[in-house]
Amino acid sequence: MDTDRQLRALDALDTAVPARIGVAQRIWSTVWPVLGALALAVGLWELVVLSGWKDPWVLPGPGEVLPRLWHDLGDPRFWSGLGLTMRRAVAGFGLAVGIGVAAAVLATRPRPLRIALSTLITGLQTMPSIAWFPLAILLFQLSEQAILFVVVLGAAPSVASGLISGIDHTPPALLRAARVLGVRGFGWYRYVLLPAALPAFVTGLKQGWAFAWRSLMAGELLVVIGHSPSLGVRLEFARQLSDSTEILATMIVIMLIGIVVDGLFTLADHVVRARRGLTG
Repeated sequence: MDTDRQLRALDALDTAVPARIGVAQRIWSTVWPVLGALALAVGLWELVVLSGWKDPWVLPGPGEVLPRLWHDLGDPRFWSGLGLTMRRAVAGFGLAVGIGVAAAVLATRPRPLRIALSTLITGLQTMPSIAWFPLAILLFQLSEQAILFVVVLGAAPSVASGLISGIDHTPPALLRAARVLGVRGFGWYRYVLLPAALPAFVTGLKQGWAFAWRSLMAGELLVVIGHSPSLGVRLEFARQLSDSTEILATMIVIMLIGIVVDGLFTLADHVVRARRGLTG
């Protein structure tokens, strides 16, 4: 009898449903660490400025930079430049996703092709994005195509690598069951491989976006198109004018965009894993 009671108690623990946490509480539990990290960064920044390590015109403090950022937010030219940068980011990242998915699907074919593509993807991943710009400028001159060329080469390998990793970790039992059920051709990818690899694919997308964003910022600094007031161009013009306040204000915008987009990918990753029972 004691054993039966103990087993029933264990069964109750297994089937217990944790209390739901309110939406506001979940949002706050996610946001407050970010706000705390930003507050800590601003505090350390102010301490460095107060230490006198650099002259104020070289390294201004938050008291000078934040008002400039607020002023920039009211400037239509700022929003025009931000829109241009984001259009480039979306276009480059979209192309990188398409190419990365195609490469990963091809890598599931015969073993020699898999080895060749995996080696190429690894080599491209280890190549610093900035190293592609001399070739990009020679091929496309100072143009939008030169920037997109490097963004795609920077992001596509990470996307492909994430999807390949997910495919490699697909449970063999699932693959055998799909074969027994007669899944073949396009359905093999549509209903078996790609859904099974989705969690790792989302992680690859997140990493790919980070590479795309960094490549884009480097591209806008190096491939300066005069009539395009992008964030990178604002940063470069501020450097030429030794306007460190504008440099830091623009850098804050670039960082915040990166944090927001990374948060969206993290949310998507959490949703995908939760639906598959992969979260605690």
